[in-house]
Amino acid sequence: MSGQLSIPSKKDKVSEQEWQLRIDLAAAYRLVALHGWDDLVFTHISARIPGDEHHFLINPYGMMFEEITASSLVRIDQNGNKINTGDFDINPAGFTIHSAIHAVRDDAACVMHLHTADGIAVSAQQDGLLPLSQQSLFALASLSYHDYEGVALREDEKTRLQKDLGKANFMILRNHGLLTTGTSIADAFLAMYILQTSCQIQIKALAGNRPLTPIPAGIVDTIKQQADQVTKGLGGKLAWPGLLRKLDRIDPGFRN
Repeated sequence: MSGQLSIPSKKDKVSEQEWQLRIDLAAAYRLVALHGWDDLVFTHISARIPGDEHHFLINPYGMMFEEITASSLVRIDQNGNKINTGDFDINPAGFTIHSAIHAVRDDAACVMHLHTADGIAVSAQQDGLLPLSQQSLFALASLSYHDYEGVALREDEKTRLQKDLGKANFMILRNHGLLTTGTSIADAFLAMYILQTSCQIQIKALAGNRPLTPIPAGIVDTIKQQADQVTKGLGGKLAWPGLLRKLDRIDPGFRN
């Protein structure tokens, strides 16, 4: 398949709430591509659809992130079954990771998992993320780790993934990549921006081959309160409208 993909619109086939969720999730995929964080078609972002069904949206396996649209996103249940049989298939590893978290974290409306080079580099370092930047402190205030077990296809890994994540909103998957959660797509994206930037700064700082000055541990304890003051309690919602405007200027096709 080549050229422009033709995806039938789902705008009139889903609720207004789901359609807005689809637009925001498609925007998150486009923003990941725009920042150069994508890994061809091999990572994933999911968003839970409110309701008792516990369905969530995830990317169609085989589409580049820069191609994702609101209508192309795949709605699946907790067993990985497509609700619309005509949709693309999904990445089975993506289902394992995202279904595990959505099953136990009601506050995780969005789960973002990426394979950025800087993220994987830090995940391979024995000490993990270091308190070297202001950005790193926001992540360190709610950070967990999960050891590498191979491609995430086994059902039994879900329990360990859930236990390791706990109540944290940032996770480093050892030798694998980064993961963030949020009460909204905007919050999960902002969390990933912070975590990815922290890793990028760390790799650059270590490459400088000069003595480093870590931030004192006591400051980490106060950073969450300070973050709420800076964002006026809005979190990712403060930056999200501007990010959508940026995407609209570049290519509003994500809204289709």
